[in-house]
Amino acid sequence: MDWVALVDVYRYANRMAVGTTIFALSSGPGKAGVAVIRVSGPAVRELMHTMASPEIGDRRAAFRRIVHPTTNALLDRAVVVFFAGPNSETGEDVVEFQVHGGRAVVRAVLDALATVPDCRMADPGEFARRAFDHGKLNLVEVESLADLVDAETDAQRHFALQSGSQLSTLYEGWRTRLIEIAALTEAAIDFSDEGDVSASSFEAARERAQPLADDLARHLNDGHRGEILRDGFRVVLVGAPNAGKSSLLNALARRDAAIVSEEAGTTRDVIEVGLDLEGYPVIVTDTAGIRETEGAIEREGIRRTLAAARAADLNVWLSETGLDSPPSEISRETLLAVRTKIDLESAAGAGSDLAISAKTGAGLAELTGEIARRAKRAMTSSDDPAAMPAVAQARHRGLVESASQSLQDFLIGSADDLELRAEDVRRAAHALGRITGRVDVEDVLGTIFSRFCIGK
Repeated sequence: MDWVALVDVYRYANRMAVGTTIFALSSGPGKAGVAVIRVSGPAVRELMHTMASPEIGDRRAAFRRIVHPTTNALLDRAVVVFFAGPNSETGEDVVEFQVHGGRAVVRAVLDALATVPDCRMADPGEFARRAFDHGKLNLVEVESLADLVDAETDAQRHFALQSGSQLSTLYEGWRTRLIEIAALTEAAIDFSDEGDVSASSFEAARERAQPLADDLARHLNDGHRGEILRDGFRVVLVGAPNAGKSSLLNALARRDAAIVSEEAGTTRDVIEVGLDLEGYPVIVTDTAGIRETEGAIEREGIRRTLAAARAADLNVWLSETGLDSPPSEISRETLLAVRTKIDLESAAGAGSDLAISAKTGAGLAELTGEIARRAKRAMTSSDDPAAMPAVAQARHRGLVESASQSLQDFLIGSADDLELRAEDVRRAAHALGRITGRVDVEDVLGTIFSRFCIGK
């Protein structure tokens, strides 16, 4: 049985085990003009007949009285939309109650649904899980949907919308090419007693494998821009005590995120603030001032500062004089030198890329513009339309790396061990199949779907 058939069997078995109807508030919690309550499963038609009769046609919206299924008490007057399976988001019958968004109304409808036999509150991500089980989404598309829900900037929204379809097509295409390589390798094994046929078949397999190996390498060599875009471009403010790090953080955040004091060593732990700079997510971190100290707590703060600096995408080195040198632990490739407190008469002027005053705001526009420029450069690809899509998830990267290594083993391994070479190809295809959910999906499903809210 091939991998596609195995997953089909898994999905069928899972559908048979579900049997229940799930419901949840799919719109945001709290008071609102309209709240959307979504229901999916085999009991949808019956509960619509009981709670919102008369019958509503497929993909039709109707204004209905919503009543309690057992007491027939009026709960609300609302719009009801019905989607018949399998042509619905989850592949099952789905109904949406678009009720008034008051807390009492929402609670009354949810409580009423809970009284319907075999109808229960959905678990986090269960609607998306059922869409996967019914073949409506693969795992890459599920993850991009989660990223879209979590998107806080325009760049993240755009990346989430594009990555699902682009990466699904890319990985499925690579997997198809690996299956072709595997077929040629198996043919070489089958005709191993006919030397010329076996050798030519294996040579053809390796000729097809080399361009694919190059594609995998190009995909991995993307500067981690997809992961940076999802998680945020990390900017760490570093410098000596009283260099103006906390004041700059507060100025960028436009609120008192960090304590500012003339006393050296006030900041002893990392403080993070998320910003949206020109549509790109940026995480700015305030850190403890770097100096020689005997205090154990301050030394721990400095250790954390250097650890954050090593992991940063950009280190902004702040200095009141512009003459201080950053420690050797901070990569010069990530460094941006900024002179601070230029509003003071004593401020010197030397050795910095930019000069600012957190107090007056002088130079802040230039600094945020430079951070945004570097963030954009780290998160975007070239203008070449043929450029390889970026890796979107750490999970994807690990599996593509595994596939790449197995394919390299296939290319450099001995042709005398055809069974081992066939195993190399199988391992590579297996790794790519796990990205989209073709094989061995159970070990990653829980982590992926738990990211969703209850109504998704």
